[in-house]
Amino acid sequence: MPEQPQPKIKPHPWKHLAPGEYTGGGGAHDEAYVELHVTSNFTFLHGASHPEELVQQAAKLGHCAATITDCNTLAGVVRAHLAAKEVGIPLVVGCRLALQSSHSVLVYPTNRAAYSRLCRLLTLGKRRAPKGQCELTLHDLIEHHEGLLAIVVPPIVLDQDFIDVVCGFKQVFDDDRLSIASSCLYGPDDRERLAQL
Repeated sequence: MPEQPQPKIKPHPWKHLAPGEYTGGGGAHDEAYVELHVTSNFTFLHGASHPEELVQQAAKLGHCAATITDCNTLAGVVRAHLAAKEVGIPLVVGCRLALQSSHSVLVYPTNRAAYSRLCRLLTLGKRRAPKGQCELTLHDLIEHHEGLLAIVVPPIVLDQDFIDVVCGFKQVFDDDRLSIASSCLYGPDDRERLAQL
């Protein structure tokens, strides 16, 4: 008999609250909010703030949780976890995987086994690359996908390659574990691009 897939242990971070239920310290928002793509100074030459500073700022803004998604590393998670405990908000553990195909995927483990698989995936990528780098493929992520939530970060140009990758991920992350990130690029076609996404 085939092994049954592991049930999702935790829902998406923002799905556990009903609209209007969270009334965090920000006061301006009546919806629960979590910034899910946050880069700390552990992503060298890209992030500037320490993980604990980012967590403290999330709490000040009234976010219902904090997140750290550094590129190809979980190095800032321990500091973020300690800061989250101190300020009293949950931490959503995650990572941005920069794949060799020039695609970028945010991943979030839903349980300890998925966290272990993510660590093995990162170790695999770092072992095959020069020091300080990480080489991961779409196939590597597919092999380690069990128990991960994924958010595909779209490129600036939404081409057929991006559509094919998302369709392929949809076959692997076959329940509600796949999303597409959307953000404004502050150009004249933002509305059209968001509609395409």
